[in-house]
Amino acid sequence: MSNKEKHSDKKEQLKEEEIEKEELQEEDVPQEKAEPTEADKVQELGEKLAELNDKYLRLYSEYENYRKRTNQEKADLLINGSREMMKAILPVIDDFERALAATEDEGVQLIYNKMLKILEQKGLKAMEVKGEKFDENLHEAITRIPAAEESQKGLVVDVVEKGYYLNDKVLRYAKVVVAF
Repeated sequence: MSNKEKHSDKKEQLKEEEIEKEELQEEDVPQEKAEPTEADKVQELGEKLAELNDKYLRLYSEYENYRKRTNQEKADLLINGSREMMKAILPVIDDFERALAATEDEGVQLIYNKMLKILEQKGLKAMEVKGEKFDENLHEAITRIPAAEESQKGLVVDVVEKGYYLNDKVLRYAKVVVAF
């Protein structure tokens, strides 16, 4: 055999070896799209369950907050609705009191007492302020007069217009005369 033939045989043999090596390497590479195992499926389902549970809890919390807020708004609406009605009736009560001071009519007294009783059941309460210490949170000072005695300073001497509470909140401030 000649050198040329030996050399070409070696080349062919090297080529065959390289091809075999490449085929072996291709077989060693794992398949990228292997089927998921049971553990992978369980983990995936667990993650989905946690995500859905989180969404459910958030939605439930939002609903509870909405329900509480709307209930509070309804209660406030009822209270404020009666508040406006009570404010509108207060001048009528004042007129009744002036009529009672001017006459001794028992019929007017009966009607006044009945109306006052109904309003008290709904939460209306008159302020008793005469002789009390002046409080700017409850009283509106119309005028100030000199005190006859030292002990009267800062006290309410006279009530020009009665003040009222509705459900323990000031509905109308009492208009008063204060001694100084």
